[in-house]
Amino acid sequence: MTVDVSGDFVDQARAGWRRVRPELDVSSIEVMGRISRIGALASQRVERDLVTVAVSRAEFDVLCTLARSDRPLRASEVTAATMLSGASTTKNADKLARRGLVERLPWERDGRVVLMRLTPLGEELVNREFPRFLDRDKELLAGLSAGEQAQLAALLRKVSERVEPAA
Repeated sequence: MTVDVSGDFVDQARAGWRRVRPELDVSSIEVMGRISRIGALASQRVERDLVTVAVSRAEFDVLCTLARSDRPLRASEVTAATMLSGASTTKNADKLARRGLVERLPWERDGRVVLMRLTPLGEELVNREFPRFLDRDKELLAGLSAGEQAQLAALLRKVSERVEPAA
């Protein structure tokens, strides 16, 4: 039996499913499989690139969430924005605080709640690394015209709007 190795990973996976389970409609993985695979590969690439600044992708997500906020955030707000677990948010915030990238502040409304914000050192790291992050994204999208990128963004937004409420 020969295996077709043309196309991308998703094409190969679909061919495998057609061979072993021809009764299944696996057409959804044309989109969802590619979204998942592209996301995983892009995350791996970012993770590798962040090694040079000794920050994980999850830690970078926490830093970026704080950087784009106009006020200190509660841990629950960071958790919601990053889609990390609460425990992971706490663990990452602890590491970032030990490195002097994030500081914790008491919340005047409720002494039990702690707010987080970037320190100047954290701001410096984000200001240096986030443009590099954007450059990597642009490199990945370089094969698409501006119109194709806009069309893809609009289509993915439609999918995202169905997924977000379900999460």
